Amino acid sequence: MKVMSLNAWGGKLHDELIYYVRTTSPDVLCLQEVVHSPTTGKGWLTYRDGDHVLPQRANLFREIAEALPGHVAIFCPAAQGVLWDATDTVPSQWGLATFVRGSFPIIAQAQGFVHKDFSPHGYGEHPRSRNAHAIRVYDYARDRPVSIAHMHGLRDLNGKSDTPERLAQARRLADLTTKVAVPGDPLVVCGDFNVEPDSETFRVLAGIGLTDLVTTRDFEGTRTSQYKKPGRFADYMLVNRTDDVLEFTVVAQPEVSDHCPLILEI
Repeated sequence: MKVMSLNAWGGKLHDELIYYVRTTSPDVLCLQEVVHSPTTGKGWLTYRDGDHVLPQRANLFREIAEALPGHVAIFCPAAQGVLWDATDTVPSQWGLATFVRGSFPIIAQAQGFVHKDFSPHGYGEHPRSRNAHAIRVYDYARDRPVSIAHMHGLRDLNGKSDTPERLAQARRLADLTTKVAVPGDPLVVCGDFNVEPDSETFRVLAGIGLTDLVTTRDFEGTRTSQYKKPGRFADYMLVNRTDDVLEFTVVAQPEVSDHCPLILEI
């Protein structure tokens, strides 16, 4: 089974992203920063937050689903706000998406919030709402269930250092994960955690038996050249059975986002 985790950056590198996802075609794709604007057929809209202005692919969720026609597509919104079409506003949802190859039945799942709750009337003040999604699928090739969870960790304008909110976030992620995973399952937890490699997040997740593969395998970071700020780590992939890992890599090329894809084969 091939599992990929990626922050899609709102589809800013749209052509490269769609081509990469289509040709790589992971069995399970855990995607963060996904845009879903069902009331518009526009290709591009603009996100505005003070001086932070970013092009967004208006219907990225639909386009990724079209690139993976053999997958079940699940969108998990964290908030609905507005994006801009010149001077016009367009209602747009933002959150996570999970894509599962149809030959892997989804036998349990849960989504929930690791920080705040759904924000229905605007993206909200920083640090904004953040959610997670956990699934349990059946892998017929290995004749076993596998549990997978991912989240997009909260963004704090003061940086990625530990805070009480991040500690609570880690505990909520662990709780959501263990509601779906059955003891004995191979378990994968991944995503853009928005924390440093020495975060207490990993201590919390170690409490449910997880070991991170990014920080224990000497990778130099999970950011691409598109990311211009200091600090090269944001994305992580944890497992409860390191012996199950056939291959794990942080993909530096091609660049499809300001985050690197993380790919695990178990």
